[in-house]
Amino acid sequence: MEMQYFKEYSPALGREMECKVYGHAGRPMLFIPCQDGRFFDFENYHMAETMAPWIEAGQLMVLSVDTMDKESWSDKDGDPYWRIRRYEQWIHYLTDEAVPLIQHIACERNGWDRLPGVIPFGCSLGATHAVNLYLRHPDIFDGCLALSGIYTSEYGFGHYMDEVVYLNSPVDYLPGTPDDHPYMQLYRSKKAVICCGRGDWEQPETTIRLKQICEQKGIPIWVDIWGTDVVHDWPWWYKQVVYFLPYLLN
Repeated sequence: MEMQYFKEYSPALGREMECKVYGHAGRPMLFIPCQDGRFFDFENYHMAETMAPWIEAGQLMVLSVDTMDKESWSDKDGDPYWRIRRYEQWIHYLTDEAVPLIQHIACERNGWDRLPGVIPFGCSLGATHAVNLYLRHPDIFDGCLALSGIYTSEYGFGHYMDEVVYLNSPVDYLPGTPDDHPYMQLYRSKKAVICCGRGDWEQPETTIRLKQICEQKGIPIWVDIWGTDVVHDWPWWYKQVVYFLPYLLN
């Protein structure tokens, strides 16, 4: 499997950021690690191995990035006003720096002359971020793959709410999106998957709520709730990736 490592200064975050690209060709995907995770988790937790058939076949290229959860969602004792704004800087890092990187690499490797949409993918809090990225920026992101996420800002920010928190809490902002908003047509033209189990450590409540919202608004996201045997851990995420990835790449 072809790999390429990057370490570059991020203007959005004011610090150096590391990332790694896996694959030589195919559709671009952005992998967001689990809570507090690092870019190398894609490899260390064997997700690269799970996706190897698609990556090595030139169907998929994956950019794995660092989270900023320790300075935002995870810092429960910090000031929520500044934590959510630090998170927003990370969002800008992804949309303005990381995504253009994988788009340009994908164009170069595939011989494309138009920038492609990128599929955000994550598990646990990484899924939270993946769904938020897609719903906020369907003009940039081409659907999503989100496994075992929580889709309310309450997980990281409790009952604190301001305009920036609202913009990053899907179960709050999606119901308020007008039916004639241009993003609605984009949602309806893409494939997206959100999945959660009902077993140990899973919290499917906001996934179920998001499913209801999507049905009410006619947004065709495949929201799939798996059984009580499905726990919040990597072995199930490997199975779900193998199950859902052919649908997203078809």
